[in-house]
Amino acid sequence: MSLDSIIKKYVLKNAHDYGKANPGAVVGKVIAEFPDAKKDMKATMAKITEEIKRVSKLSKEKIAEEMEQFEYQVKEEKEKTIELPNAEKGKVVTRFPPEPSGYPHIGHAKAAWLDYEAARLYDGKMILRFDDTNPEKESQEFVDAIKNGLQWLGINWAKESYTSDNMNDIYKAAEKLIREGKAYITTAKQEQLSDSRTTSKPLPERSLPPEVHLEKWKKMLGGKFKQGEALLLFKGDLDSLNTVMRDPALARILEKEHYRQGKKYHVWPGYDLAVVVMDYLEAITHSMRSKEYELRDELYYTLFDALEWKKPIMIPFSRLAIKNAPISKRLLTPLVKEKKVLGWDDPRLPTLAGLKRRGILPEAIKQFVLYFGLSRSESEPDWEVLLAFNRKLLDPEAPHYFFVSDPVELEVNGLAEKTIELNCHPKKDMGIRNLNVGSTLYISKSDADVLEKGEIFRLKDLCNVKLLKKDKKLIGEIAEDNMVPKKIQWVGEKLKCEVLIPKDLLKEGKYNEDSLGHVNGYCEPSCTTLEIGTVIQFERFGFCRLDNKKPLKFVFSC
Repeated sequence: MSLDSIIKKYVLKNAHDYGKANPGAVVGKVIAEFPDAKKDMKATMAKITEEIKRVSKLSKEKIAEEMEQFEYQVKEEKEKTIELPNAEKGKVVTRFPPEPSGYPHIGHAKAAWLDYEAARLYDGKMILRFDDTNPEKESQEFVDAIKNGLQWLGINWAKESYTSDNMNDIYKAAEKLIREGKAYITTAKQEQLSDSRTTSKPLPERSLPPEVHLEKWKKMLGGKFKQGEALLLFKGDLDSLNTVMRDPALARILEKEHYRQGKKYHVWPGYDLAVVVMDYLEAITHSMRSKEYELRDELYYTLFDALEWKKPIMIPFSRLAIKNAPISKRLLTPLVKEKKVLGWDDPRLPTLAGLKRRGILPEAIKQFVLYFGLSRSESEPDWEVLLAFNRKLLDPEAPHYFFVSDPVELEVNGLAEKTIELNCHPKKDMGIRNLNVGSTLYISKSDADVLEKGEIFRLKDLCNVKLLKKDKKLIGEIAEDNMVPKKIQWVGEKLKCEVLIPKDLLKEGKYNEDSLGHVNGYCEPSCTTLEIGTVIQFERFGFCRLDNKKPLKFVFSC
């Protein structure tokens, strides 16, 4: 194979996999296959740059079509390993502790996979723990959504627990801290609390003996105080540069009924106390959490020391979000309530339900989130990075079908009525499908618009056609069966279908009114036999997931 062909081969592959070809990635592949290219690197790089410029103007479908002339070696990529300090085989215990206050999203997927993979690599176990100590926000609906999402991802937990089932142990830990003078009860107003933390001036109650605070604690538990009238504070360091350590709240009164515990409790621990007690009770060896909690790490360790418990090892990692696809419940909930999106499973959303509806495979999500690993650098890649992983997995597995958008009628003189058989996949044996052919066919308007009278083009897998007349309806005739560069998609019957096209949900930080497009067209009759949820490839269009059968509706994936 010539140098030019090899360069073309790898520029196409790199552009197909990552949306845009990278010269540095391409040149390594080229030299590996054509070592003589090193003799004149300046000329080689110039050729690569020129080919990248050409390929960057091609559609994804055209790139895929050009790739068919090359053979690519499938390389098994090594999984990134997760190394845990002081980890012993068979003794590692991690936990994934989501709060059931919303639907799980790509950020949860990263945390869950890191916890799960870390435990698996060390023959340990991962606990799914629901951090459910805020009755104002949590519900069984979200518990179920999180469990369903993890099961869909392929994550298996060794044990399932609920922080709210362990309230008595949390109360005992709080009591120990009070008894030993390490925590106290305050009835100060919010303004006084803020002033104390800002000025480092202690609240008057801080110096009262433990016996007084134990009595107040019993009153809190006994319902003698109302919501907002009393708080349990940790006796931290009011002079600390880390403001989290300035007498943080450990428990508060919330009078709302709990989705799981009902009205059994009204004194609820905050995250800092709850996570410490639960990590101790469940013998967590490695506590993994995102960098957003970084300032709270000092409090986490300090509470372990104050309770005289053995500390787990904290493993921080960066949060993961997709550019212009918000994961914040503060932003998403109004969009769902105002019906600006189709629900929590809208394919524009980075929720697991939304990703599933968009035809993103669980394995693609796994590869995507583990690609960033335990890096502490904040990541906000655009959709294309995730879609590249998805495309690579779908390409060898998704069955192929024909679809034309904005159909234009094409009458082909001399084309007899018949039924043709086509493979469901060009490389893998996935059976055959039948297409009915007659003198009247349909092609996409985008293809029809660029055809010129007298031009010869190929109806893919059927025949060559010479265009005789171009109007609202095209008329052509069968042409000689020679190699023709232009291939056009077609269908022989009017089976209507719609394809939803998800785009960026946000534009310059605001809701994008045009974030969900749609394309109407005709698809081949074989599509009616598909099951909802099946991801297919509409040739020269893209991968799509069947979303509805009556009417026939697909969601564009990648």
